[in-house]
Amino acid sequence: MSENHPFELPVFYLPHPARLNPHVETAREHARVWAKEMGMLDAPSEGGGVIWDEAELDRHDYGLLCAYTHPDCDAPALDLITDWYVWVFFFDDHFLDAFKRTRDSKGAKAYLDRIPLFMPLDLGHGDARGAVNEHLTPEPENPVELGLADLWRRTAPSMSMEWRERFLVSTVNLLFESLWELTNITTDRVANPIEYIAMRRKVGGAPWSAGLVEYAVGAEVPASVAHERPLKVLRDTFSDAVHLRNDLFSYEREVTDEGENANAVLVFERFLGYDTQRCANLVNDLLTSRLHQFENSALTELPILYADRGLDPAEQQSVALYAKGLQDWQAGGHEWHMRSSRYMNDAADRVLRRPNGIGTSAGRIAASGLRQHVRTPYRQVGPTALPDIHMPYELRLNPHLDAARKHCLDWGDQMGFTSVDPMQPGTGVWTARQLDGFDFPLCAAGIDPDGSLEELYEASDWLAWGTYGDDYYPAAFGGGRDLGAAVVQHRRLEQCMPLDLQPVLAPANPFERGLTDLWARTGSKLGETARGEFREAVMKMLEAWLWELHQAAQNRVPDPVDYVEMVRGTFGSDMTMSLARLRTGRVVPDAVYASRPVRELEDSAVDYACLLNDLFSYQKEIEYEGELINGIVVAEEFLGCTKEEGVEVVNDLMTTRLEQFEFIAATELPALADDLELDTGAREGLEAYVQDLRNWMCAILHWHRETDRYGEDELRLARTERAAGLFEPDAAQARPPAAAEVPAQSRYLRPPSWRDYLPPRPESAAPAEVAIPNANTAAIIRRLVGPES
Repeated sequence: MSENHPFELPVFYLPHPARLNPHVETAREHARVWAKEMGMLDAPSEGGGVIWDEAELDRHDYGLLCAYTHPDCDAPALDLITDWYVWVFFFDDHFLDAFKRTRDSKGAKAYLDRIPLFMPLDLGHGDARGAVNEHLTPEPENPVELGLADLWRRTAPSMSMEWRERFLVSTVNLLFESLWELTNITTDRVANPIEYIAMRRKVGGAPWSAGLVEYAVGAEVPASVAHERPLKVLRDTFSDAVHLRNDLFSYEREVTDEGENANAVLVFERFLGYDTQRCANLVNDLLTSRLHQFENSALTELPILYADRGLDPAEQQSVALYAKGLQDWQAGGHEWHMRSSRYMNDAADRVLRRPNGIGTSAGRIAASGLRQHVRTPYRQVGPTALPDIHMPYELRLNPHLDAARKHCLDWGDQMGFTSVDPMQPGTGVWTARQLDGFDFPLCAAGIDPDGSLEELYEASDWLAWGTYGDDYYPAAFGGGRDLGAAVVQHRRLEQCMPLDLQPVLAPANPFERGLTDLWARTGSKLGETARGEFREAVMKMLEAWLWELHQAAQNRVPDPVDYVEMVRGTFGSDMTMSLARLRTGRVVPDAVYASRPVRELEDSAVDYACLLNDLFSYQKEIEYEGELINGIVVAEEFLGCTKEEGVEVVNDLMTTRLEQFEFIAATELPALADDLELDTGAREGLEAYVQDLRNWMCAILHWHRETDRYGEDELRLARTERAAGLFEPDAAQARPPAAAEVPAQSRYLRPPSWRDYLPPRPESAAPAEVAIPNANTAAIIRRLVGPES
């Protein structure tokens, strides 16, 4: 512990030097004048006095913050951006004073409900420059509302509608999710690590800051790719790094002085039981890991996205300027934290005197970034001693289980899952013995204990098909690291799920045949909207498998946060859960499913199931398949712990996520129902959905305990069968369908995008010019895009 402080600041990973905007003094002076005009320097405090005075504003030095985080913009832009930061920090302190300390949840909600009214998307018929029509907004009642009205009037007219929509969402998240912090304070509840990272993005404001980066650099992210995975990763890693850095500097003020409990160091203390210094070091390790994830996505995913989406050079430049702006913000934000009186930084000179500059960053990269790529695959780890797994729900099984078992075997054989045909790519991934021992109907019977015979058949087949694909992708494309071929397969699978249910192509392998059959059976029972939702859930799983291949090609242990968020897709959780949600029809309004409590409820259930799978599949994946994408592996690498300790960490995470699930179901969902004024039918539908999720978690645990899929005897037998030639996929099986069989829009091998592959570029269109960062990536792009037309 540092003298007079709860811990000693760690040495930070600083790959980019901070630069100072030359207009810093004008920004400082402008901020003083603007804050006074908005009434922020004489706003009364609940405890007497004022929230801010001019001396307090000068000590915080937001002009310096913005000059460091936006070093290249001109003076008027820097003035405006500085005003935005004065506003958001004043809001934070005003909300703390008026509502957090008084624990006035009702008043806080009424206060926040008015905020979006001052950010109209439609600017109306303002003056010739497109200024906001002041008649569109109500009369401001406090400095926060007055300041926001002024800022929106000065900012919105120069930005596109798409940017305004994104910035409004991030602002609403930033302000409204402050209620989440307030709820945790009033209940004395500290979030679990997974929950904390997700919610801190919203309440912490960094996605909001990323929107202002677009304004500062004068380049908006193209709307066509703003929601693609690479851009989302850049935004999320930027946000997480900003917030984790802030948590290290603000721990003393927030936790010790203000009694807040939304701080990563405190979250780690409560979850891991480590001392404060060790937890601070771990938070810094996670911060470093998120920065490496930013770099990895920028260098390995953006160029492929450019080619896939056909971005022209100007659009590529806009994305590059945005990425550079985020880097500048990271460097400048750290420098400001070292100098602002708002934070614990009187040891800044000591920290800065350590090896911390450009010349020494290579040593830290060798110890952190490259460490993710050096783990040896196929380690002999042996069976996993399973811990006591928390499961409070009672298992119920569908009475049609035996019939479903017979059907699933017959169906798998008809699709070609269990036969080897050298002329049929993708056959023979499993034997009939394996499919029988995997027992997917057992899982389906627990997930839907009250379903009809046909519903159980359908659910069993979906589970068999999804698991077959999970084995097929690495077998067909992983060994040869053939991401381009996987994308061709991916696009064909898209076409196996036509929204109009009209056949598009003839299935070329068992995986396509299974999806075509299932889509016809399931899609015909769903309305058009529900069909689109379910298709999106299936696509999310398929896209996550591409991410797995991308990680495997780099021999990369995933970043902990990226792992949690992406494995939700690889496990197929959205696909199976969406069927439960869609079965309730439209009794429950869409706004309920889109709300934060329901999304957090679903994520908690999904994380429980995914981490549960990691416990049971560890030996299978690590020793027999050479995979690195497993929660125990991530814990081992990130915490530097043993396998046994990693098992304990994963089990603790499962328990906290299940406890969070029950906390939301018991406290937040009833409040949500009251807030949205749901009728009796909607409330019953919501409760039925919660019960479906309980059944889902319970069934998955029971299936993992009973299936043959993960036992060492089965793993050895399957290896023996492969060695004996019972499963011997030849070269044809590791390749996609022949070019003649591929529809026109997929004929050229083109690289993956991460969310939405439609609409395809015209076949005759020339490949987009690509900003290539290095020769290796250039070779990949040339392979995937194909020859120029």
